[in-house]
Amino acid sequence: MEINPCDKPVKGGSALPSRVSRKSHEENTIVTVNGVRVGGSEVVIIAGPCAVESREQLFETARSVRAGGANILRGGAFKPRSSPYNFQGMGEEGLKLLSLISKETGLPVVTEVMDTRQVELVSSYADMLQIGSRNMQNFPLLKEAGMCRKPILLKRGMMSTIEEFLLAAEYILSQGNDQVILCERGIRTFETSTRNTLDLSAVPMLKRLSHLPVIVDPSHGTGLRWMVPSMAKAAVAVGADGLIMEVHYKPETALCDGSQSLSLDEFDGLMTDLRKIANAVDREILVQKTTTV
Repeated sequence: MEINPCDKPVKGGSALPSRVSRKSHEENTIVTVNGVRVGGSEVVIIAGPCAVESREQLFETARSVRAGGANILRGGAFKPRSSPYNFQGMGEEGLKLLSLISKETGLPVVTEVMDTRQVELVSSYADMLQIGSRNMQNFPLLKEAGMCRKPILLKRGMMSTIEEFLLAAEYILSQGNDQVILCERGIRTFETSTRNTLDLSAVPMLKRLSHLPVIVDPSHGTGLRWMVPSMAKAAVAVGADGLIMEVHYKPETALCDGSQSLSLDEFDGLMTDLRKIANAVDREILVQKTTTV
């Protein structure tokens, strides 16, 4: 059978490309997001709304998750939606609001970039760029993200294997940017009772194969608010370096993913439990330094 040249094994016989593999870099890589270290002994908490909807919504949520122990603020200014008629985000105005509340709270900001033409704009406001599940194999975007020197949060594609996920990360590293965080956010299976099937076995596998930090998204992984705390605690127990969770000050009125967003009180309660789980596995939740406003 004729072999397609594009399908030949990587030179040297390795199943994984060199830069992303632990064989080429034995020590864990620490990704620094404006002073917040991801990949060490401490578990990092990323929290905030799915999408920036208004100043009131973002600021109230951000202040609350900051008080509850979050280390990095998430919030989408540009939102990829399955329907073109759903709320798509506030665009640059959303980025400006994220920058303002970041200065007030001291929380670094991560937000999604969807297009190569957005990388420069988003980089000028955000501390870390997120490449979402739908864009995991958008190779021009991965290369562009690799050429910018901001940390990158790369989410696993909803139907991607571990190998495909790591190869996507390799695109970024190949451009000289090794500040990449891998995010398990659930994969699509035949199961319909949850939004996705959260693959927690991916966490120890990724950490065995690669030196990059691994975090988990239990919000997208389940799509159900009541399941998020259980899966978040399980993620810490299996060795995740952090969590990224959707939190909204009024989930019932959210314009995006309200059904999987924790309320402010639910987030506070979960943080108490997460500290106990982290201690049980010889980790701890990263304590955010006090910010003077």
